[in-house]
Amino acid sequence: MSWLVSLLVLSGLIFFHELGHYLAARFVGVYVEVFSIGFGKKLFSFHKWNTQWSISAIPLGGYVKMKGQDDSDPTNISLDDDSYNTKTPMQKIFILLAGPFANFVLAFFLYFTIALGGPNILSPVIGNVSDDSPAFVAGLESNDTVRSINGVAITTWKEMAEIISTSDGSLNLEIERAGFIEFKTLTPKITETTNMFNEVIQKKMIGIGSAGVSHKLDLAPSDTLSYATEQTIFASTMIFTGLKKLIMGEVPAKELGGVISIVKLTSDATDAGWMSVLFFAALISVNLGVLNLLPIPALDGGHIMFNLYELIFRREASEGVIIKLTIAGWVILFSLMGLGLYNDVTRLMG
Repeated sequence: MSWLVSLLVLSGLIFFHELGHYLAARFVGVYVEVFSIGFGKKLFSFHKWNTQWSISAIPLGGYVKMKGQDDSDPTNISLDDDSYNTKTPMQKIFILLAGPFANFVLAFFLYFTIALGGPNILSPVIGNVSDDSPAFVAGLESNDTVRSINGVAITTWKEMAEIISTSDGSLNLEIERAGFIEFKTLTPKITETTNMFNEVIQKKMIGIGSAGVSHKLDLAPSDTLSYATEQTIFASTMIFTGLKKLIMGEVPAKELGGVISIVKLTSDATDAGWMSVLFFAALISVNLGVLNLLPIPALDGGHIMFNLYELIFRREASEGVIIKLTIAGWVILFSLMGLGLYNDVTRLMG
């Protein structure tokens, strides 16, 4: 059941991406021949609104086939009024941006839904205490709850971690232990750890781990929009940063995941509850939006690059250059997909 939910989530996110392209194309008068979820052999299709709508056998993506646009053959063009080829560069860029934009909008609404339901967030409850750490020396123990630091009220583990990592000098902690309040003073020390990208970094820490206790974050109606906005921006920034680090070699290529990782993680999220599914769906939606903006000719970002060239230099890129770059784009794309699949299989095999 959880694997079925995973495929439905992935297909739904692809549908919204392609729907963005479809609506933008129809808005500027481009004839859309095919709207497909998946590739390969068609399993189901029907004709509506002058477009063939299809579900295909390989659920690893989707596409909107517009009149005059064919990535497999860039020379296959049409000069009819309802063709993609006859539209201005700005109109084409509008169509191309609409797909990633739809993913960002969808992620925002998913985070907004999460905010309305009250997302779970880690509580500042201490789990393990490292030997000889500042926390150990100060007498902190497992199951202690941090109530305040230097007079600043603490309600989440994230708040506490941020104060500790940016601190200067000693900290006065208000601790709740077995229903009683105690006060501890300690000084964080710079410790070697890893960040979310699995990089080794130096960070101020006190030597404690979370007990894994969480609570529901009660947001006022006025805070739900800001929560959704902040989460969408954070996810986008995190993915952009991760891609930059991967390209620069700061993050090893073995960290790249493919569709198997996406399905497995979504399946795990399903087992953890629907709120987790919404969180992960929002993150994948942002991921799709960001990845499609990469300047690879096989993706939306590559086509945007060609149209920006035409807009700036008042002429189209040469047909030969477009063909060569498109082929190179497909090679890069399939290489990345192959690497992600290889890493997925390697992880599954332990």
